[in-house]
Amino acid sequence: MQLLCQFFLQQTESRLVLADLPRRPSLTVMRPLRTIILYLAWVLAGGAMLAPGLYFAAQWGAGHYAWMSGWAAIPFHRFVHRSFIVMVVAGLGRFLRSLGFRENGELRRSLAGPRAKPLVLGIAVGFGSLAVVLGCGLLAGARVWRGEITPGAVAGHFFSAIGAALAVAFLEELLFRWALYGALRKVYARGFALGVSSGIYALVHFFSRPEATLPITWWSGLALLPRMLRGFGEWQELMPGFLNLLVVGWILAVAYERTGRLWLSIGLHGGWIFWLKTYAFWTRSGNAGWGWFWGGEKVIDGWAALGVLVFAWCSVNGVINRVNIARNRGE
Repeated sequence: MQLLCQFFLQQTESRLVLADLPRRPSLTVMRPLRTIILYLAWVLAGGAMLAPGLYFAAQWGAGHYAWMSGWAAIPFHRFVHRSFIVMVVAGLGRFLRSLGFRENGELRRSLAGPRAKPLVLGIAVGFGSLAVVLGCGLLAGARVWRGEITPGAVAGHFFSAIGAALAVAFLEELLFRWALYGALRKVYARGFALGVSSGIYALVHFFSRPEATLPITWWSGLALLPRMLRGFGEWQELMPGFLNLLVVGWILAVAYERTGRLWLSIGLHGGWIFWLKTYAFWTRSGNAGWGWFWGGEKVIDGWAALGVLVFAWCSVNGVINRVNIARNRGE
């Protein structure tokens, strides 16, 4: 009887101890890298297979409707890139649930708090930093203004670039910082989460845009996919282009973590995207050379952009430190 009572007490104590332990997360949440890899495979493979269908639909539509003739003239590689976006949106809900984002409270907290000041600060720093690269490149003769652009075209592109910059920045910050970096940060150390999320961000933005081999078939997207990664085999394109994108992803992720909100990251991202869409529209290559330093049409494919990005982050980091100090004193 005594042995039976001891056995019962031991079992009761073990159950109480187990009840006090935190519930073990699912394997998918514990291993977000697997989910991220599967999601990337879904986007790349699915987009490559979807692109020919969209291309054929545009060709058919151009033969029946005049307003679709512009779509039929779009190069095939742009259909591939847009198909990637379609696959990102189509699988985003399942991707977030697999990473453990089952409540809207986490997103609300990331978008709560003061919005105007961090957003304006980010836009000012992002816009001003790459504007310095443009100005120095013009002074050095590496870039020259395009004289054939009409004022109406400049105004139209200006507003179009602003709208695209803010929209893309908002969506990409939700995906890469809030979802991707946030999921990795729940499980892994800060440095690992920063490195992996920044690497994936740089990877998906480093795709080249090669022309597809004609005629376009149902397998043209899959055949084009390896050629889109050819930049990784060319040292001059890899350095500093990929390195600059890696630094951009790192800066945006650190800004999100240190502020706890997405607004500063969205502003920085939007300011940079504006110049990525505008640099080649307003300027063209000059005769002074030094393209490897000042960059080409992408502006971030030169070493000058790397120095400006580091300086921009030091400026933002100083502001964040002062804000945090003031907040702590207020508490």
